Amino acid sequence: MSFKEAVEPILARLPAVASPEGHVHLKKKLLWTVGILILYLALSNIPLFGMSPESTDLFAMYRAFLAGQGGTLMLLGIGPIVTGSIILQLLVGAKVINLDMSDPRDQSIFQGAQKMLVFAMILFTALPQVMGGYIEPSEAVAGAFGVSPGFITILLLLQICVGGVLILFMDEVISKWGIGSGVGLFIVAGVSQQIFTGLFSWIPESGAGSLPIGLLPKWAAMIQVAWWPTSTIDLLIVTGLLALVSTIAIFLVVVFAESTRIEIPLAHSAVRGARGRFPVKLIYASVLPMILVRALQANIQMIGMLLSSRGITILGEFGGSTGTTPLGGLMYYISPINSPYDWIPSLVVPEYASLGVTIDVWQIVLRVFCDAGMLIGGGIIFALFWIETTGMGAKSVAQNIHQSGMQIPGFRRSPQSIERVMDRYIPKVTIIGGAFIGALTLFASLLGTVGQAGGTGLLLTVSIVYRLYEDLASEQLMEMHPMMRSFFGGS
Repeated sequence: MSFKEAVEPILARLPAVASPEGHVHLKKKLLWTVGILILYLALSNIPLFGMSPESTDLFAMYRAFLAGQGGTLMLLGIGPIVTGSIILQLLVGAKVINLDMSDPRDQSIFQGAQKMLVFAMILFTALPQVMGGYIEPSEAVAGAFGVSPGFITILLLLQICVGGVLILFMDEVISKWGIGSGVGLFIVAGVSQQIFTGLFSWIPESGAGSLPIGLLPKWAAMIQVAWWPTSTIDLLIVTGLLALVSTIAIFLVVVFAESTRIEIPLAHSAVRGARGRFPVKLIYASVLPMILVRALQANIQMIGMLLSSRGITILGEFGGSTGTTPLGGLMYYISPINSPYDWIPSLVVPEYASLGVTIDVWQIVLRVFCDAGMLIGGGIIFALFWIETTGMGAKSVAQNIHQSGMQIPGFRRSPQSIERVMDRYIPKVTIIGGAFIGALTLFASLLGTVGQAGGTGLLLTVSIVYRLYEDLASEQLMEMHPMMRSFFGGS
């Protein structure tokens, strides 16, 4: 019995959201999408019962792209989904698991294996946080109910796992019944909240006197107290001016990049005059590979924190008020850059000095180069894996075009000839796009963003919203012209 034959019965028994029978109307898709979004926001505000206020959010610095909310049922966010995808893409890309992603049967096995991995990652991500002492049980709650703290710990683990499973199925509902993907929707919701807070919140910053967090209230407070910048850093960073300029620049660049494409002409082999174009966008693999890169960093950091908390400092030490700040070793160099406070020496050196650690300029420079290498190199690698495992590779695209009855004018009508043409563009554009999006993420991370959403989070949000707009326009076109839906294989 082959590997595929052995795992298929197991994967078929995994719980799944039923697929719709036939076409789902645009209004129903919008209702499902909005409904899941409301449910996600509600669950993000339900605190974990029995959790101590002294608990630490291990993924606080990664919330912009892992979504979720610390201390709530959505604690894990999309982390297990992304981690499961990373593991499976690496196994398939390295041919450890031999799957042909142009084969519908292998695609089904891939999706089932990914879901099984996500279930495993929910437990493996939640268990270290609870058992490692980062999510602590409340002694007061345990005493009030007459149970031991250990019982509350198990209850916390159960709640976190339930929340992780809910996110998995909410993502599946959006993918089958809604518009876009749940992963993208949750990222947009979280980052939008951060940007809104970063613009309008009147809550004072910790340790910054009476200056509010929000940009506009902060400027109003500065005018009232006649505050005047005394240095370039004050002018650009303390006032939030650099973050605002960076946010606007990233928005404009991503919109421009999303609209930049190579269009390959197509013609229908049977219907004379029926022509079209296949667009190969600059960001062909989308920005989702950036989630995979940052999620990989997040998981490495989590392992480092757990080892450090047990006195094993071979990978580096962690400290600070929350115990999540890398103080040295390998963990310092591979930790992501999130703002100017992570790379400008006059800001970094005093902060680490207050923690009793000496950081030299060359170490800061090396950390920036390490982050650049992970973003650009990882962006290219994961972009290539992404197009192959999602049916966007040259071979899969060629087969889809051939099956739809289309062909490239001037070339013989066969999947092989179409694939040869696609091979001229898709791999090269994927590599260029992966490197470009990695460099753009680094640029945004270095300059900072409004609401501390992070370069990755802002980049993902703008790109996801732009593609959601395109999906809505496409769905609306299909509703207005049902013949187009049947032409492209819909029902």
